[in-house]
Amino acid sequence: MLPPLSHRTVQVFGGTADAQGTARHDVLAAEVPVALVFNGISHAVMMATPQDVEAFALGFALSEGILDAAADCRGIEVNTVAAAEAGLPAGVDAIEVQLEISTRSFERLKGRRRSLAGRTGCGVCGVESFAGLELQSEPLPPHDWVARVDLPTVLRAIDALPAWQRLNAEAGAIHAAGWATLEGELVAVLEDVGRHNALDKLIGTLARMARLGEPGFVVLSSRGSHELVRKCTRVGIAALATISAPTAMGVHVAELAGLRLWGLCRAPRAVLYAAGAVPA
Repeated sequence: MLPPLSHRTVQVFGGTADAQGTARHDVLAAEVPVALVFNGISHAVMMATPQDVEAFALGFALSEGILDAAADCRGIEVNTVAAAEAGLPAGVDAIEVQLEISTRSFERLKGRRRSLAGRTGCGVCGVESFAGLELQSEPLPPHDWVARVDLPTVLRAIDALPAWQRLNAEAGAIHAAGWATLEGELVAVLEDVGRHNALDKLIGTLARMARLGEPGFVVLSSRGSHELVRKCTRVGIAALATISAPTAMGVHVAELAGLRLWGLCRAPRAVLYAAGAVPA
């Protein structure tokens, strides 16, 4: 089977007071179920835009702490699953991503699954205990370059982001995650209906390019929520800039980890919410 398309054309009606009932066609973003399977065991099913799926799977595994490094992934295989085979409604084909990971990573993943299965439910943020929130990660090492992620640099990258959002230009409703140099130049941008997915796709792409750990920063077309901050810090990304405001928890997690966090990045202004870790 061919993989699902990243967007679909649908017939709609109306749209303006002068054209009520007039038929036209709109392009809409697709979101399909993507199952992430590690060494034959299904771990999660995410709704995602069906492009850059291998990068998404690798980035998810890294940002969620399943893998310590890209080298812990031995191989990735992507397959399309027909709706009937997946038990889904007609027309809702799915994607299954099979990842072969190191024995060490797989044993840790199995231990985490056993721990989750034995916890008492509290119903917070979709996890089964307060400890499952994992709000704190290892502090980032200080970087002497982090102060260079300043207002002009951040706005330069944010201003360049729309030109890279090709899918969003067609369909709308699409988030973007980009990687920028210390000069504010974008070198990679990934898109998805989910802001978390877009960031995971970017992390996976950077890992495959061996660029994780390089000086630079992430720009996001979203708010700075704590999950996005945590994903960045987990893979060693030390600076993040978002178009919308962060949440209070996002700022707190950034301060705990030493991540430099900019928000409300809309020229001519932006707000520095957390300065990041710099050498003493």
